This record gives sequence, structure tokens and C-alpha cells, in this order.
Amino acid sequence: MSEKIHHGRNIKRFREMMGIKQEALAFELGPEWSQKKISLLEQREEIEEELLRQVGEILQIPVEAIKKFDEEQAVTVISSTFNDNSSVVNKNPIFNPVDQLLKLHEEKIALYERMLKEKDEMMARLEKLLER
Repeated sequence: MSEKIHHGRNIKRFREMMGIKQEALAFELGPEWSQKKISLLEQREEIEEELLRQVGEILQIPVEAIKKFDEEQAVTVISSTFNDNSSVVNKNPIFNPVDQLLKLHEEKIALYERMLKEKDEMMARLEKLLER
């Protein structure tokens, strides 16, 4: 038997993942909302469709995500994905990290040289303007 999805807890999870404070969510919902009211909202198991729609728009997530996200199922999927002691770290990258660093360094130098050239051109234009 599956448990009911807790809408309020899911709103809290998504809000926190996005780094949005309760005060900010309250502000976006309108003047009748406060941090305390958001806190109470996040404790409610079921939330009416229209309010879920508003919160979904503010958090930029589908209402279905709030209504159907189940943390236990997510943990089960993640744990079954890595049950063979595999790792997220690729020990044999298909690129050489040193080459990547050198490439970034060369791009940085090229950018710096372009900026110096533009500065010199700007100075020359300003000197011409001052000579007039």
C-alpha cells in the first residue's frame, strides 16, 4: 500500500533545491502571504490545484512534479542504479585534464590580448579627440 504524496513537503524540497527562501515565495504569491503562512503551507499534505499551479509557476516546475514526487521512490531508483558498487567519478576520462587547462589558459591569454588591443585603440581615438 503506497503512502500519499505530501504536497507541502514537496514544495519545501523544490523551494530549497532552488535556493528560494519562504519570504521570497510569500512575496511572489502576493500581499496576503507571509513567511509564517508559507511554513504552514509546507506542512499541509494536500494543497488545492490553483495554489499548486501558482507555486509551480513561481518555482518554474510542473504541478505534476509537486503532486507526484516521492522521495522514497527516488532513493530506491538511485540506490538500485548504484548497487553494483559503480561510481559517478570517471576514472578514465576521454580527455586529458592538463590539455583542457592549457586550452583554457590560451583562451584567457587571447582574450587579454584582445582587451589590450581594444584599450590601445580607444586611447588613440581619445588622443585624436583631445588634439582637435
